Amino acid sequence: MKKYELALVLNAKVEDEVRLAALEKAKGYITRYDGVIVNVEEWGKKRLAYEIQKMHEGYYYFIQFDAEPTCPVELEAHMHIMDNVLRYLIVNRTDEPVAEEAEAGQDKEAAAEEAVEEKAPLE
Repeated sequence: MKKYELALVLNAKVEDEVRLAALEKAKGYITRYDGVIVNVEEWGKKRLAYEIQKMHEGYYYFIQFDAEPTCPVELEAHMHIMDNVLRYLIVNRTDEPVAEEAEAGQDKEAAAEEAVEEKAPLE
């Protein structure tokens, strides 16, 4: 199974019950196609970067899940036609570097920059 994340922006003008029903429907599609939900983050109501369907705000949710590669394809087909979904994005998180590896990479970059500065002639 691979790791994925669904970023979901829902209409902020609908009632809480309707918004939560849309969220549960999205989670239901993940489990229907043999996905396992790992974490759901609710960021709440945020201002959109640009106007979408004459709206300036949306509710942001991030759903992390494990699934087979066919699940995101099916999920995208359903997200595309769901009411109250302003935007969505499914990201493959399987190839993300581990935090320790990322820090080690930053240390190497800093050391390389210092070495270049030391070798540069001073005027």
